Amino acid sequence: MKNTEKGKKHIGQLAVLLCVLIVLCCFTAQKEGYHMDELLSFELSNAEFNPWIVPTQPTGRLAKFMREEIYGDNLGQTLSNLADTVRDVAANRGNSKLLQYKADVYPEPVWISRQQFHEYLTVNSKDCFNYFSVYFNVKDDNHPPLHFMLLHTMSSMFQGVLAPFMGCFINIVAVLGCCICFFRLGELLEEKAVISEGCGGPLGICAALLYGLSAGAIATTLLIRMYGLLTFFCVALFYLHVKKWLAEGFGRKNKGLAAATVLGFLTQYFFLFYCFALAAVTAGLLCAKKRYKELKSYLRTMILSAVVGVVVFPFSIQDVLSSGRGEEALQNLSRGFSGYGTRLRAFGTILIKGSFGSLLAGLVILGCLAIGGVCLMIRKRKALKAAEEHKSGRSRKPEGERRSLWLMLLIPSACYFLLAARMSPYLVDRYIMPLFPFAAMLLALVLGKLCRVFGKKGKYLLLVPTGALCILNVCLYDGEYLFRGYNRQLEVAERYGELPCICLYDGTGYYYNLEEFTRYEKTLLLKLPELEQRQNTSDLTSAEQIVVLRKSNVEEAGVLEALKKYGWEVEVVLLGENDSVYEDTLYLCVRKSDR
Repeated sequence: MKNTEKGKKHIGQLAVLLCVLIVLCCFTAQKEGYHMDELLSFELSNAEFNPWIVPTQPTGRLAKFMREEIYGDNLGQTLSNLADTVRDVAANRGNSKLLQYKADVYPEPVWISRQQFHEYLTVNSKDCFNYFSVYFNVKDDNHPPLHFMLLHTMSSMFQGVLAPFMGCFINIVAVLGCCICFFRLGELLEEKAVISEGCGGPLGICAALLYGLSAGAIATTLLIRMYGLLTFFCVALFYLHVKKWLAEGFGRKNKGLAAATVLGFLTQYFFLFYCFALAAVTAGLLCAKKRYKELKSYLRTMILSAVVGVVVFPFSIQDVLSSGRGEEALQNLSRGFSGYGTRLRAFGTILIKGSFGSLLAGLVILGCLAIGGVCLMIRKRKALKAAEEHKSGRSRKPEGERRSLWLMLLIPSACYFLLAARMSPYLVDRYIMPLFPFAAMLLALVLGKLCRVFGKKGKYLLLVPTGALCILNVCLYDGEYLFRGYNRQLEVAERYGELPCICLYDGTGYYYNLEEFTRYEKTLLLKLPELEQRQNTSDLTSAEQIVVLRKSNVEEAGVLEALKKYGWEVEVVLLGENDSVYEDTLYLCVRKSDR
């Protein structure tokens, strides 16, 4: 009988995973374009020893050195060149050929070919599975390397390909991993008699559905950055802490705990917000329960994990304390309560929308849950609770034990929210994506509590509001990170792929368009003043036709005037600002003499 029930439970879990997988794959299939940070992820992962795309320096210093001094005609020659370089550096230090090597830096932006752009974003048989290159690239960024290495692995498996599924696959696995943690957590709570018998399976399934089919999980899947992986390691860390707490097992076999901590740290530094808060709560609870032996072992494990993380990626210290992004986060923290209300409100809105599909739906549902909670408290169904406990014949954990688990769930999540709201550089959802699964778990627990009013049938009735919320989330997803309509821009690039392209930008806006630059014959990345004051004008006067891409933050009148200076006129607007997902404008320009 128990085997039959166990089989049914596993079938239900597999059905949930399959449902979540299908929905997330359907959204991934709709993704057309990329946020500039997503293309930066591909570039840092795959551009061999070339961490940035610089218009005046298309090939980085180390990339040039590797190409001209290290890579040979065969593996033996390459290893020999590498050995010679190591001996040279050891003997001559700062005067070695490697450290004296100079990149080709041009006085003004130069043309970059479609092949160069393709090499920035993809890998081939010569640079596949080159994790040293990824490590080198990321050390100049503000993030640790784990996600980029996984993305490089996907790119190495699909050489020469740039497609959303390559990055979204990592995120889908992370979301499914969170769902599996929920299944295990529900079973664990039931096994340890923290919740009623027979409720662990439904609780885990409902939490998995509420998260896996939430707008927050969809956004986490579609954004090809490290936040899906970060979310998984936060959830895994919480599950391992609960498991260790209930088994009184912090004193031994902490390898899984250490691994989750190190890998989370090597994924995104915001992991520290959650990890430190959870560690502080856990240490406090261990101390309060006088489990001093476990406390000593736990602290040793966490300290060792921190040391390992820093040793593996020592650049993390600079990233956190003195990099541009790190200093910005610390400056935000130092501002105290200045503007904090606005930030809390913005991130609170994001959290509600990610959990319920929209702000209005979230507020209505939260209001209904609050009313239901008050009614439940008034009724105080103590008789039913006592009858269930007597019938089950099982001893339940004391109320204090359950309270400890609530503290482990709520306090670290609240601390993460408060710190992320204060220190995040932008008011966007990515920084609080790890909170969406915890919001789902909390919602599942509240719904389960309310459904207990219906007795034994309550655990099955729990699926009704869960299913309704899932449908609401999927239907109300606003399409962020899909970038629908970018295919039109790619079609223009393919149609005029034999022509050169001039991209007029401000800041680093050209990163949005890297994929279409792999279609044009060659591309010149210019700011408007650079076009107006360009010294080498022969390349602007030799072509008969040219495509000009103007970013929305570049003045149109100035662009048209500068083009006229070189004898160009707009023949047709290929794509208007209102038709571009990035609000770009594409012109087909011809020489005046040709008209």
